[in-house]
Amino acid sequence: METEQSSLLARGRECIEIEAAALHATAAALDESFLAAVDLLLRTHAAGRKIILTGLGKNAHIAQKLVGTFNSTGAPACFLDPVNALHGDLGMCAAGDAAVMFSNSGETEEIIRLLPLLKRNGLTTIAVTGKADSTLGTGADLALVYRVPREACPLQLAPTASTTAALALGDALAMVLLERRGFTREDYANLHPAGNLGRILLVKVTDVMRTGDRFPVAPATCTTHEAIVEMTRAKAGCIALVDPDTGKLAGIFTDGDFRRSALKTPDFLQTPVSAFMTRTPVTVRDDTLAVDALKVFEQHDIDDLLVVDADNRPVGLVDAQELPRLHLV
Repeated sequence: METEQSSLLARGRECIEIEAAALHATAAALDESFLAAVDLLLRTHAAGRKIILTGLGKNAHIAQKLVGTFNSTGAPACFLDPVNALHGDLGMCAAGDAAVMFSNSGETEEIIRLLPLLKRNGLTTIAVTGKADSTLGTGADLALVYRVPREACPLQLAPTASTTAALALGDALAMVLLERRGFTREDYANLHPAGNLGRILLVKVTDVMRTGDRFPVAPATCTTHEAIVEMTRAKAGCIALVDPDTGKLAGIFTDGDFRRSALKTPDFLQTPVSAFMTRTPVTVRDDTLAVDALKVFEQHDIDDLLVVDADNRPVGLVDAQELPRLHLV
């Protein structure tokens, strides 16, 4: 029994390694055709047109998955069933659209019949195939060819490594297009407003920071005693200190500073707080995402984070103790 299980594990690992080899080979073979395909999709998107993906069988599932990837990253896309396309669904295609067509052999009958119809309707076509010299590979405007030394199927029949490579190539198109367009995390959040993902990506520090009576601020010329009184009133672990003339941030005074100054300095309560404050505290801008502010806490190992506006005026305070309830990780 143990020998049989070991054999099954070995076979499973071999399947994964075969597919990994196809990915490595495909990555190594990327050339100017990939750059041309990215440029084509970029121009298609800039013109306000859409990306149409099509394939049959397993490739239909790949095309549908990639439709979701393109749409979720702000590049409008749709799936065209190659059979239904011949019975009216060509109506979703318009001149200026780009069609990405999947076929491992490059000879899939329905895809080959669809190719000239798409071109006749003014679409630019991109073949994604395992055979550069196939009808699809030579007939499309551009051809992206993946490299598959062999399938993971022991019968060399079921699409395995080839579908993995095709999917990876489609993902690569989508991700490079995303970067070329300058698509940001904020853009992504705006397209995913529902659920935990949207909540995490849309929350900004202005949504979670202390403000008003809960945010202690005082001029840097005040005494340590006055600063502590203000911190106590606001029930905060620090106070933002500002230049009395400009209102810009001059420093921060924390509970830790209070303890250290009390131990080292006689009459520290009557000493100007500027003698003990940190003059260059860690801050974030008021348009920072809360999840990015969390990274600042982790990087600097601090308990409180001041939020400033574009003029470096303190506008709020993020307390590390309040972050866990936001479930930002």
